[in-house]
Amino acid sequence: MNAATPPIDVLLVVLPDTLLLDLAGPAEAFRLANQQLQRRGRPPAFRLRFAGAEPSARSSVGLTLAGLEPLPASLAVPTWVVLLGRPGDATQVVRRQTAWLAARQWLARVVAPALAAADTPHRLLTVCVGVLLAADAGLLAGRVVTTHHEMLDDLRTLAPAAHVQGNRVFVEDGPLASSAGITAGIDLALHLIAATLGEALASAVAQVMVVYHRRSADDPERSPLLAGRSHLHPAVHAVQNAVLEAPGEDWTLERMAALAHVTPRHLARLFREHAGLTPREHVEQVRLALAQDAKQAGLHTKQALALAGFSSDRQWRRARHRAAVS
Repeated sequence: MNAATPPIDVLLVVLPDTLLLDLAGPAEAFRLANQQLQRRGRPPAFRLRFAGAEPSARSSVGLTLAGLEPLPASLAVPTWVVLLGRPGDATQVVRRQTAWLAARQWLARVVAPALAAADTPHRLLTVCVGVLLAADAGLLAGRVVTTHHEMLDDLRTLAPAAHVQGNRVFVEDGPLASSAGITAGIDLALHLIAATLGEALASAVAQVMVVYHRRSADDPERSPLLAGRSHLHPAVHAVQNAVLEAPGEDWTLERMAALAHVTPRHLARLFREHAGLTPREHVEQVRLALAQDAKQAGLHTKQALALAGFSSDRQWRRARHRAAVS
């Protein structure tokens, strides 16, 4: 995005009982992206707009959100429409009240045609169960989507022609991007900021928000400490967290499997399916990344290797060789 490019309208659709963090998390990420741009002498990339079927709405925590603009009759500039979650089970989320019905009709009448256009500049983003509103409006046929793990079956029922994926933080399919849960909306916003403005600026936003570290645009890929972490499987996450907290421990496959309460063979299968690597490869990636970070911070090589969990320089070199040829 250059100085001549107009800002993207981020249109957050606020309905009664909107989850406040679904709204505030992504909105703050986009606001902080503009703040980082301002510090660099660049114009804002995003314009936050808050719209609803009614001029005010009571949020999930009881705070009333007022001054909402009407749902626009058209998307005159590049617009990212954001649908937000609300509390409860599916029958409570999909309450076809006046505001819900008005938003559903607006999505079908205005947003669906805008997304269907070739090379559309518009996007539809959903946070948590906000995707159920898109499903109810008929926008998900043939699309790959996700939502909160407790609502996956309900989403499949409401959108039988969609390809619903579980165990994902967020999923992108063309102009549609859906996220799994409350804080996953922040992950999705950071991802889109990185795609639009670069990894360096997204990393700066993440640091201000004190969320997962993101590497800069000068790095060839995301940090190995985050490799294989874009899933929601609790057993795999438990092992990954334990390794990160104590990388110097003797992480045999049997010990990791015991921690996950599964057999070694099943743990290896879970890592391949959800993390895309073996348990041993994960341990070595974590150790290599920690050693690199420690060396960049000024530690002597021997100290850095010990801190990262390598027992010797030889073990470190072998791990580097395996990572290079894999």
